[in-house]
Amino acid sequence: HPNALQVLDFAEGKVQLVAVKAFHGGLLVGHPLRDLRKHIPKTETRVAAIFRDGHPITPTGDTTIQADDEVFFIAATKDIRAVMGELRRLEKPYKRIMLAGGGNIGARLAKALENDYQIKLIEANPERAEFLSEELSNSIVLLGDVANEELLLEEEIDKVDLFCALTNDDEANILSAMLAKRLGASKVLSLINRAAYVDLVESGSIDIALSPQQATIGSLLAHIRRGDIVAVHSLRRGAAEALEAIAHGDSSSSVVVGRRIDEIDLPPGTTIGAIVRGEEVIIAKDDTLIESEDHVILFLVNKRYIKEVERLFQVGFTFF
Repeated sequence: HPNALQVLDFAEGKVQLVAVKAFHGGLLVGHPLRDLRKHIPKTETRVAAIFRDGHPITPTGDTTIQADDEVFFIAATKDIRAVMGELRRLEKPYKRIMLAGGGNIGARLAKALENDYQIKLIEANPERAEFLSEELSNSIVLLGDVANEELLLEEEIDKVDLFCALTNDDEANILSAMLAKRLGASKVLSLINRAAYVDLVESGSIDIALSPQQATIGSLLAHIRRGDIVAVHSLRRGAAEALEAIAHGDSSSSVVVGRRIDEIDLPPGTTIGAIVRGEEVIIAKDDTLIESEDHVILFLVNKRYIKEVERLFQVGFTFF
């Protein structure tokens, strides 16, 4: 999704939570959220949260989206593109992708993408470059410095849809991404290990800054959370969280099973966005009833309430 700031999968890919920046001229900008249903009547979606100037806004039907709002919405994966079209002017899908750095991440990404996209990969180490040229069947492997202006111009950086800086050196990633942007790459992404750098660069010429720690932290958190929490994603550099919890028990042993969403005492700033029941995706409404074994996808604008959400999905005698 070329327009997304973040895309997260839940329930084995049936549901996605997507963050986009609302765009001047977007169809929904300047209109209340309730108008979303008029624009795309056959598509179910829910806006889980809006961040305006870095501060969370709890969305209601009357909330009006403004340009540059960071909007988190949840929908069945098949409907994501239709919803994005309401918030932004959709860009053409990517074709040409350049990867800077042929380490584990660069190599695996090239392998995953090379059958569907035109991939060029830049690697500075001659032995590694030779190995990658044998390992990758449809990618062009270039030996050189990722921040070499002549090399980027020679390889027509101005025709590249997405430039990904993926070395293990933050400074090299930031510099090469900024250079690629200045030389005409449509969109640039930089892998950044130091969390303090992420906010700094995203406000400048780098479109997307990714922190590998945040991705890894999510998979670790799922193992240490109480209650049956099967997925945890850290959002906005750790300020917010989205999680997938499985409801167990019945109305006597659980505070969520057999209850409507508006009857559940959710912590402040917490919304239930969707429920996956078997193969069915249900976008949550106030009168939606939660059943045992439902996968419930929640959004927390403040992660300090995570323990309260965990307790909601614990089954036990404490609730009698």
